[in-house]
Amino acid sequence: MILELLVTGAALGGGFAWAKGFVKRRLRFVDAVHTRPAPWIAGVAAALVATPFTLLPVITGVTAIALGAGVGLGVRAGQKSRYLPPGEGT
Repeated sequence: MILELLVTGAALGGGFAWAKGFVKRRLRFVDAVHTRPAPWIAGVAAALVATPFTLLPVITGVTAIALGAGVGLGVRAGQKSRYLPPGEGT
């Protein structure tokens, strides 16, 4: 139970940090990622990609949903730093 909770928390936090950094560094000048539905699309896609891994004993459906939520929130947070200079807005 505790291991599953730790894996779910790591999926949420890791998905958030990875997506935010990826949007800030790599997708900074891509206009499509700065639209309103982009976080929703990224979150649903991440949850769908993680769904087959729920067959493993430690990863549950809640973990897949947490990963999708983390990625969606990370994309949204990365969108906010679009017009900031590279060293600011961390």
